Amino acid sequence: MRHQIPGLHSRHQDSETSFDGVFLVRVERAWYRRHPQKPFVELRFVILEPQSFQDRSFFSRLYCTERALWKLHWFLRDFGYDADLLNRDQVDEKALLNLRGIVRTSHKILNGRSYQNLDSFAPASEWEVVSCASVDDIDAQDAPGDSDGL
Repeated sequence: MRHQIPGLHSRHQDSETSFDGVFLVRVERAWYRRHPQKPFVELRFVILEPQSFQDRSFFSRLYCTERALWKLHWFLRDFGYDADLLNRDQVDEKALLNLRGIVRTSHKILNGRSYQNLDSFAPASEWEVVSCASVDDIDAQDAPGDSDGL
């Protein structure tokens, strides 16, 4: 069986699928992946805000190694994951669905592979504050003046 896959012939990284910035997102899918050295939770996010990125989606992963558990815990706490499951050290893929929160993302290419990093998290209730702060940061960078933004 043949399938038409637009863009398959191009090795060019599509900038439309790479997101750098702060987004209000919803977890659309979640999978726990067993890997011998680095088990991880793979997540598919749908962007809710800002409007210019609304309904676009991206994948990322959070590792479940001892060294990386702090970040998984941070994500689960800020996205409002079930506290009882968290206290029992359990991640339920179905309980992750439709959780909402804020992520700061960056895009990285390593050895020819593209990765969407999750750099930080915040509860969805803080979106108004975070989105205003990120706009102010952009305005400060664009403003003429000395290097400290004053």
